[in-house]
Amino acid sequence: QVQVVESGGGSVQAGGSLRLSCTASGLTLGDSAMGWFRQAPGKEREGVSCINWGGRFTYYADSVKGRFAVSRDNVKNTGYLQMNSLKPEDTAMYVCAAAPGGYCKPNAMSPTDFRDWGQGTQVTVSS
Repeated sequence: QVQVVESGGGSVQAGGSLRLSCTASGLTLGDSAMGWFRQAPGKEREGVSCINWGGRFTYYADSVKGRFAVSRDNVKNTGYLQMNSLKPEDTAMYVCAAAPGGYCKPNAMSPTDFRDWGQGTQVTVSS
């Protein structure tokens, strides 16, 4: 049984940082692209970042470019999202997902490309 679990969320003040982790069991993350999505109340789900299986290609939504950094450690079967210079508009539930095939699309993230999803971790940024 595949299980994807996020951790590292919390409450921070604007300008602060958080590091999210995504660990998978029953699934070899090294065979998958890994994506981070977020959804705030009343808003559509947004694809935040994606990283290819080998870590050599990354995608970022315009809203987080220059502030967030995605990475992965395939030996530990874990992915990370380092979030710096956080803003109140970053407040959302952040969800990790794995996409079979190992590759991110170059210009966008489609939830339908991702098969295995976590339950999410809440990030709250106060002004």
